[in-house]
Amino acid sequence: MIAKELDRVEVMGRVKAGALRLVEAAEMLSLSYRQGKRVWARYRVGGGEALAHRGCCRESNRGYGQDFRVQVIRRYEERYGDFGPTLAAEHLGEEDGLRVSAETLRRWLREAGHKRLRRRKPYRRRRERRAHFGELVQMDGSFHDWLEERAGRGCLMHMVDDATSQAEACFFPEETIWAAVGVLRRWIEKYGIPRTLYTDWKNVYVREATEAEKEQGLVPLTQFGRMCQCLGIEILAAGSPQAKGRVERAHGTHQDRLVKKLRLAGIGSYEEANRYLAETYLPAHNRRYAQAAASAADYHRRRPSARELAEAFCLEEERVVGADWVVRYQTRFFQLERQSRHYAPAKTRVTVREKQEGKLVILYRNRPLRFTEIAGRPAPKPKQRPAPPSHSPTSRRVVNPPPSHPWKRPFKWQTAVQYPPKT
Repeated sequence: MIAKELDRVEVMGRVKAGALRLVEAAEMLSLSYRQGKRVWARYRVGGGEALAHRGCCRESNRGYGQDFRVQVIRRYEERYGDFGPTLAAEHLGEEDGLRVSAETLRRWLREAGHKRLRRRKPYRRRRERRAHFGELVQMDGSFHDWLEERAGRGCLMHMVDDATSQAEACFFPEETIWAAVGVLRRWIEKYGIPRTLYTDWKNVYVREATEAEKEQGLVPLTQFGRMCQCLGIEILAAGSPQAKGRVERAHGTHQDRLVKKLRLAGIGSYEEANRYLAETYLPAHNRRYAQAAASAADYHRRRPSARELAEAFCLEEERVVGADWVVRYQTRFFQLERQSRHYAPAKTRVTVREKQEGKLVILYRNRPLRFTEIAGRPAPKPKQRPAPPSHSPTSRRVVNPPPSHPWKRPFKWQTAVQYPPKT
């Protein structure tokens, strides 16, 4: 029974008990006196159950028959077992001629025991902005046809401060280590070293630990992660695109506004586009969209010198010095020269640093070593073993020793001992 019917039962019970007159009860229930008399008559005959709606628990005159319901459920189980109710209702009506609404089919399936959980989006709570400029800077790459048909597809490396929405960007062919280094270096030269970078889970920024690293408890580092560690920058990896939504939404803004502005400016190459970004677009974009941080304190550290940045932004790998004082790096060979004092013994490890322009430096205990590149390590000469003598069956000669040969002489014990004859 609904609340309206329960109110009628309660009021008519008070009429029956003599606490209310029927005219008062009709006024309380917002009924006319004649309608109140009809309700009271039903209550006297059948009690509270008589006041329930007479269509309750009855089949609808416009409802589907039981045979049709069984046929629909059987057909669903035969062909559309993994379909949702909406898609299954479409195919049942188009292919099988069994027209039923999606909600009715959903209710029938639920009553028949076919429970199919809907895919709900995970709950995400809105993250507040950081309070300080430079406390957290989001970094990501966006691939798009930035110059439309005038040039190929490019990648916009983009950095956005979480507190102020201050942006820095640059075009590169791909989202590589040097592309991330390029936009980060621009940010550092302009504002200083940020405290934390917020990136996604790409091998450029972070990687999973190997089994050996898990056993030893080592923190896995990529080349870019090691560069940031040298500068004191922490890298946080976002678990979803929504977590770093500030830079993701900025991609959508640039893919709309920047593409049209580049078209109007008549820019046809990414070199010109980078100049347009630095001189025109980014200053206007920051004036329009950047805002003041909640706190006036700037969390950027001092700008390092060009030499310090050059030492930090380089690739590093360890190599073992060979017995001939040759170091192999990728497909190249480097012969270490004789050092006056500080030299790397054979079979020890040295560090090979490769800068962005391709220059190599070999370090042993943080001290550079002199070396020259050679064409390749000479292949060792194969050891020549003496060839086994060849004997032909026809050349072999059988030698029969003479009777005086020591092999045919009797032993002493054979001549000294005389055995008695056998009888």
